[in-house]
Amino acid sequence: MTATAPRFPAEWERQSAILIAWPHADTDWADRLGDVEETYIALVAAITRFQPVLVCVANDDVEAYARARLASARVDMERVRFVEVEYDDTWLRDSGPITLRDGSGFRLLDFRFTGWGGKFAASRDDRLVEELVERDTFHADRHDSIDFALEGGAIETDGAGTLLTTWQCLHERHPDASREELGRRLADWLHQDRVLWLDHGYLEGDDTDAHIDTLARFAAPDAIVYQGCGDPADSHHAELQAMAAELAALRTRDGQPYRLFELPWPQPVIDGGRRLAASYANFLIVNNAVLMPAYGDPADDAAAAVLAQAFPGREIVQVPCRPLIWQNGSLHCITMQLPEGLVAA
Repeated sequence: MTATAPRFPAEWERQSAILIAWPHADTDWADRLGDVEETYIALVAAITRFQPVLVCVANDDVEAYARARLASARVDMERVRFVEVEYDDTWLRDSGPITLRDGSGFRLLDFRFTGWGGKFAASRDDRLVEELVERDTFHADRHDSIDFALEGGAIETDGAGTLLTTWQCLHERHPDASREELGRRLADWLHQDRVLWLDHGYLEGDDTDAHIDTLARFAAPDAIVYQGCGDPADSHHAELQAMAAELAALRTRDGQPYRLFELPWPQPVIDGGRRLAASYANFLIVNNAVLMPAYGDPADDAAAAVLAQAFPGREIVQVPCRPLIWQNGSLHCITMQLPEGLVAA
């Protein structure tokens, strides 16, 4: 009998929970903690309508506080579980586990997290997956520690062997490696047989060097949702138009063009003279729904309509995320989906 190869599941497959980390005064959110807590409360409330959420907390006091805030917001606490673990910040898309299905079990891939190429301190975040494993958080057969810098926000899979990523990010992390070498290594570790590269697309204020999850996302094996920019006067226009052309030139495994869904462009958000990285592509897929970042912008409802077309049959839930972009990330960046069966009871 031939063993089944490990598989990197798509985000739209069934999940056991969403993993997040609660912000507190020792994270980079300290200056705007009240605002960002409101986003986290809204996020947990939205997630628990559809499935459980696993909340990392730094200590007993943070847990007690988070528990009280969530309970007072009438969150379904039966679907909230806390785990105490150290972390530098709350961007779990990039410090959390990348999970492969391996036969009837799971394999956790624990790549190095370097604070997006050494921009920020990340030693505790880099140990996060190991710490969670030591606390018996997961039903996983293997925990593979891989000495290679890679963030979860840098990669998108269709669940059927195709990976989508950006050259800028991977090249920034590994400047001495060729595209062929990087593609081969990603394909081997993630068990993909195709790697599709984008050479265009970026957001001002983005610390990640053009993570794919701010730009273009699979909605199905033959469909991609992407952030557009229809304003010729905007500094992003040329790059995002070039990215749209790249996406139009990509082909599915069957040689067909992808079905493309263009998200509208939100108005610029400026903070102290700094442009913040607002993107509707940073949505999160959960069981039976898509949670989308809302910025209090006139385009919020139009973005929800596009996502409803891309994900028929799923409820589209807007989560207020304007406080998140102060730290240059959004909804998908602070979350990591955990496939069905992975979380220990």
